Amino acid sequence: MTLLRYFGSLPPRKLILWCYLIWYLVTVVFLFDPSPALWLNSAGISLVIGIALQLSVSAASPRERRWQTFRLFLMPFCVSSFAALIKGQGYVLILPTRIPILVCSVCACTAFAVAAFALKKFVSSNSATDTV
Repeated sequence: MTLLRYFGSLPPRKLILWCYLIWYLVTVVFLFDPSPALWLNSAGISLVIGIALQLSVSAASPRERRWQTFRLFLMPFCVSSFAALIKGQGYVLILPTRIPILVCSVCACTAFAVAAFALKKFVSSNSATDTV
């Protein structure tokens, strides 16, 4: 129930971050490259940029800090590996020119957003009945 409550109470900014991750994961699924160099370079960039980002943010509560730290290291990893995966694949900005990848990315993000909004209704209606 905690996970449902989390997704049901996502503010728009966090919903957008989840959609970024979904878009990235769809790209990885379609364009996966098993080259260890790609993933090691991405991990190295993630470490350097993650530390810099961590140093630049203000203090958060211990619980928020754990997830914030995870995101600050995950984002550069995703960006660097995304850039390597889409190289020469015909992407325009972040949009794939291959229709199946574009449709899958858009549908996955839309399905996630719809599910989060549905959970928001579910969580808020359960909260109302819990307080009665």
